Amino acid sequence: MMTQMPWAPTADAMLRQWQEVLTKTMALPKVAQAIQRTRVGATPARPIYREDSLRLLNYETGAEKRFKTPTLFVFALVNRPYILDLRDGKSVVAHFVERGFDVYNIDWGVPADGDRHLSIEDYTLRYIDHAVDELRKRCGCDKVNILGYCMGGTLSSIYAALRPEKVRNLIMLAAPVDWSSRDSLLSVWTDARYFDIDRLIDVYGNAPAEWLQWSFQFLKPVQNLLEKPINFYQNMDNEKYLEDFFAMETWLNDNIPVAGETFRQFVKYMFQQNRLIQGRLEVGGERVDLRNIKCPIINLIAEGDHLVPPAQSEPFNDAVGSSDRKTIKFPVGHIGMAVSSRAHRDLWPKACDWLEERSEPLGK
Repeated sequence: MMTQMPWAPTADAMLRQWQEVLTKTMALPKVAQAIQRTRVGATPARPIYREDSLRLLNYETGAEKRFKTPTLFVFALVNRPYILDLRDGKSVVAHFVERGFDVYNIDWGVPADGDRHLSIEDYTLRYIDHAVDELRKRCGCDKVNILGYCMGGTLSSIYAALRPEKVRNLIMLAAPVDWSSRDSLLSVWTDARYFDIDRLIDVYGNAPAEWLQWSFQFLKPVQNLLEKPINFYQNMDNEKYLEDFFAMETWLNDNIPVAGETFRQFVKYMFQQNRLIQGRLEVGGERVDLRNIKCPIINLIAEGDHLVPPAQSEPFNDAVGSSDRKTIKFPVGHIGMAVSSRAHRDLWPKACDWLEERSEPLGK
């Protein structure tokens, strides 16, 4: 009589596994349909200003405008800005539009080979400044609200310090300003002892999109290369999961290169030399002094952030000259601040409340 080996699956277990495989196979048409249905960018928008590859988008819906002060979103130079308006139910833009704000977003476009010489000065004192001036003229106001996400928050803080007279309120979202802490992989990888940023940019011109994407992937290799496909397999018969999954994958794989000189300066002056928080950064011949930022600020920090650890964002409030400053730490990761259900339920209504109290109503 044959005995069952203790490590061998039973007949019932094998049957269940085959049934699961059959169920997943039958779900393949549903997966294909979800891919075809995938759309990113939930809120209608149109460009109202262009400069080089930059487009300034205005979100237009039937929602009543309640505030005169326009709100400008500034995203990082890596990936696309529609992460802030990914899809219905996962749109930061929608929260502000529905509350009556006049919302705009900078789409940086894709740097061409000839853009390799664009610097931080170009992105702050030219592109952001021109977009702000366009909104001031369009809306008939002296100042704008700015929401800066990730690297876009860093650029926004630089701009607010250099042109404080044009910024009414500043929202920093998972934005790094202090690189003195070396406890993140990005800080290790960009250490000047191992990483020759000059040689990289001299060879490639712009920071290659594929190289940037794989660098971000390998910050969490187990989650991105193992757990993600397993979770997909387990949920490939769940339509809601598939819609969210493919929207996120569309954005994650929509990488763009970063202008070479800007990337060189960001790595060298921020990661390697930490000039911004120390008051040693110069842009366009002007010293960036964060104490010049005297407008109200709210600093939104992701507690589980592996790209921008909280220690890189927390010092901002103590570095500025504003007396109206607030910090909210939220228990999600870097991207979760923009797309997690929890953030949309609990974080963004509070952020809108904060901005509403500090924005000029229409008619005044």
